[in-house]
Amino acid sequence: MNTKIIFDFNKESNLQDWGIVDDAVMGGKSTSEIKLNANGFGVFKGQVSVANNGGFSSVRYQFNKLNVAKYSKIRIRLKGDGKDYQFRIKDNADNYYSYIATFSTANTWENIEIDLKNMYPSLRGRKLDIPNFSHNYIEQIAFLIANKKDENFELLIDTIELI
Repeated sequence: MNTKIIFDFNKESNLQDWGIVDDAVMGGKSTSEIKLNANGFGVFKGQVSVANNGGFSSVRYQFNKLNVAKYSKIRIRLKGDGKDYQFRIKDNADNYYSYIATFSTANTWENIEIDLKNMYPSLRGRKLDIPNFSHNYIEQIAFLIANKKDENFELLIDTIELI
């Protein structure tokens, strides 16, 4: 099978292009971080708070335009905490909106597969009236948690690849 790695977390991974965006940008109280654990897995963890009209934490990875035309899915090897998350992509990092897929996690390692064509456009939690993802490039990916409640979370990430 023809695959292309978007990001492979390991002990030598450089996380400088990964950035946290929490609801603090709008006055919320959620906090999170991205780091590597002793095994080299990416760890996105923190605490979501709905105080001050907040309620989300996210981590974004921006990179040079990546051609996705010959791929139909994104596969993520991860270990969650039983909570629901969003995986987001942007064809243009300057767009205000993202294309989104929601997935549930288990307390075990699993492969999450997301069909690119099923990722829908959304801005600030509202689905937009434009077509689902159908572009040839992406230049940003993100994980977001926003389950409308106060909660701690932890998502371990191994690999993110196009298939």
